[in-house]
Amino acid sequence: MFDATQEYTFTHGTVVAGVQWKSPIGTAAGTYNLDACSVYYNPAALGSVCTKGVSPVPWEGNPAPRTAETPAGTVNSVGLQNPGVDHYLEDDLPRLKAMGTTVISNVAGHSAEDFAYVVEKLAKTNVDMLEINVSCPNVKAGTSFAKDPVALASLVRQLRPLTDKPMIFKLSPNVSDIVPVAQAVVESGADAVSLINTFVGMRIDTRTGKPILANVTGGVSGPAIHPMAVGMVYKIRQAFHDFPIIAMGGTSSGEDALEFLYAGANAVEVGSAALVDPAAPVRIACELESLLDERPELSEALSVGKNWINRNE
Repeated sequence: MFDATQEYTFTHGTVVAGVQWKSPIGTAAGTYNLDACSVYYNPAALGSVCTKGVSPVPWEGNPAPRTAETPAGTVNSVGLQNPGVDHYLEDDLPRLKAMGTTVISNVAGHSAEDFAYVVEKLAKTNVDMLEINVSCPNVKAGTSFAKDPVALASLVRQLRPLTDKPMIFKLSPNVSDIVPVAQAVVESGADAVSLINTFVGMRIDTRTGKPILANVTGGVSGPAIHPMAVGMVYKIRQAFHDFPIIAMGGTSSGEDALEFLYAGANAVEVGSAALVDPAAPVRIACELESLLDERPELSEALSVGKNWINRNE
C-alpha cells in the first residue's frame, strides 16, 4: 500500500510561467485543506498546492445537499464557501509557505471589482502564483467572464497592472469553442491558463423525481470527464504552441497525468481523486516520476518550461 507519509523528492520538475515546480503534479483548487491533508503528506513535496477559492469577504456557499455521486465521478455545488481573504492571509497562506510549499492562490469573485480587491491583497504577499477562477459553474455571478472573450479580455487587462505575480486564468469547458476564450487570455496579458473546470450536470432522485442537489445543477468532475479535458488541452496547445497550460480533469493515476503532458500541458493538478484518497496527489506524482524516468525527451522539455509539442522549437 502506498505510504504518503514518507519524505519524497522528485527529480523531474517543470516550469510554469517562470515558476519552478518540484514535480509536474499539484493539487487542484477546492480539494486541498491543510489541516486534513498534512496528516497524509508534506505539501512542500508536490509541484504546487492550489488553495481553495478566496473571496473578498466570507462566503457561505450553497445550501445542502451539495454533492451527489455519479458513475466515474461526482457532481458538486459547494459554491466556493470560504472564510475570506483576510483569514486566508492570517492562517492558510503563512502556514503553507512556512512549510516550503509552492502556493497558487485561487481567486474568487462575483464581479471585476471583487477579483481586483483580492488580487491587490495577494499582490503584497509571498504567494507564488494567482489562479483567477472565472469559471466555477456553482455561483450565480462571476462566471460569465469564462464564456465571453471580450469581457474576459477586459478583466485580464484590469487585473494585470495590480500585480507582477504570474496570473493563471481557469477556463470553463461549458462553451461552444474554448480556443477564442483562451485567445482572449493569451493576448491580454495573462501568464498561463488552467483547464478544465467542471462540466454542468445534475442528478435526480428517482424515488422523489426531484433534483438531488439543492442548487439543482452542479459541476461534474472525476474520471468521467478526463477524455474531454485531454481534448481541450490538446486543442489549446495546437493553437498556442508555447503558452503555459496547467491541465486538470479526472486525473487518477500517473498514466492519466502523462496523457495530459503528451497533449501539451506543462503541469497537471489533481482534484477529485484526492477526495477519494487524500494521498492521491503524492501517489500520482510518484507514478509520474517513474514514467518520466523512461521519457527523457519529455522530462527535459518540462524542466526548461517547454512542452511536448514545442520541445524542439
